[in-house]
Amino acid sequence: MLPSPPLLLITDRTQARGDLGGILAAAFGAGLRWVSVREKDLPEAEQVALVRALLPVAHAYGARLKLHGSAALAAAAGADGVHLPAGADAAAARALLGPAALVGLSIHSEAEAAAAPAGVSYLIAGPAFLTASKPGYGPALGPEGLARLARATARPLLALGGIDAATLAACRACGIAGAAVMGGIMRAADPAAEARALIAAWG
Repeated sequence: MLPSPPLLLITDRTQARGDLGGILAAAFGAGLRWVSVREKDLPEAEQVALVRALLPVAHAYGARLKLHGSAALAAAAGADGVHLPAGADAAAARALLGPAALVGLSIHSEAEAAAAPAGVSYLIAGPAFLTASKPGYGPALGPEGLARLARATARPLLALGGIDAATLAACRACGIAGAAVMGGIMRAADPAAEARALIAAWG
């Protein structure tokens, strides 16, 4: 079961207009309930420390906080789950983190979507639309590409890349389970207002 609403906030402190803890508190206060800490350029010890510092912020709102990276690092940090890169061993991550953890996996093809094991909580595919956060990651999938990937798997599929209130409605119509957003909230002058707009657009 994915958190509700099924809108995943992914951190990027290099784009953030303020302190990550403050941005998360604003987003959670507006209704988001799910975040993944994606700060892979930090040394592992600093990633663990950051997750441990942000967990109380998330849990104060009943939100869940994961780590983008390895399952071992997520376990060391006490995170609520992990988001794995494409090709990672999701079954091993599930075995390490336990049945309650959120285990996500990035995918880039219908074959990868179809091969996702039952222990995966959700998949992420992108870029859904052109995005300022991660340029150069290939052509945008668009609603048609997202729909093909969603049909290829029994796992919930989230769209990533270029997600805003306008594109979110098109995403939902193509049969995906949710969406992940990074820059739209990280760069927002008012993260709470941006979060509320996304939640309203998802409906």
